[in-house]
Amino acid sequence: MEALVRMLDVVDALPEAVASRAWSYDLLALPDGAAVVDVGCGAGRAVAELGERGKKAIGVDVSEEMIAIARRRRPRCDFRIGDAYDLPLDDGEVAGYRAEKLFHELADAAKALEEAKRVLAPGGRIVLVGQDWDAFVIDSDDPELTRTIVHARADMISNPRAARRYRNLLLDTGFEDVVVKGHLAVFTDATMSPLLTGLAERAREAGAITAEQEAAWVSEQEERVRAGRMFLALPLFMAAARRPGGTRQVRSRGSR
Repeated sequence: MEALVRMLDVVDALPEAVASRAWSYDLLALPDGAAVVDVGCGAGRAVAELGERGKKAIGVDVSEEMIAIARRRRPRCDFRIGDAYDLPLDDGEVAGYRAEKLFHELADAAKALEEAKRVLAPGGRIVLVGQDWDAFVIDSDDPELTRTIVHARADMISNPRAARRYRNLLLDTGFEDVVVKGHLAVFTDATMSPLLTGLAERAREAGAITAEQEAAWVSEQEERVRAGRMFLALPLFMAAARRPGGTRQVRSRGSR
């Protein structure tokens, strides 16, 4: 887990990632002091940054180990173990809900959004951020093999195309004022080499390519990195919406 967190630290420090997070905070459009939950918070970087922006931020993650790391790194922040389908929050407890790189891991996105609507106060804001795993753009001398690798990796993910469905998912769940923004993150150096290697490895493990094809493809990508010719583009989508206003009976989590 520590190795994963170190890799995420590198990715989260990239200018594209910093800008994306700031963009998501702006889309939440919450006043100072507003409560906001970051679901799938990982090591808690976004929770800390939201706190620095004057928000009452709560981080929730299903991984006990990840929450332990977050608490150790950021002891002043509020971190809780919880599932996206069953958040450790009362009805209407927060004014904002944020989830980044989470919904592609969820088999039932609609159920998670119903839970988001439960914990949001009337008029509360939701922001979803994530990449489309079935639309990675990678330059290669063997585009057919590259296509096979990308699709094979996507097929191993619970909901690889969740990001392209954000808008309709939010509308189907009853959210209003839905807006979607897109960004193409382009990488041309060694920063994302582990991701490329991982794509090929998982495709081989799934039986989509042979070990020889994996070795050849990885070798080509490594040579591209050395020659300054690597090209990877990740389509990132961000959707924001508002929970409908109105009144309803509020119940505590303990009464569920």
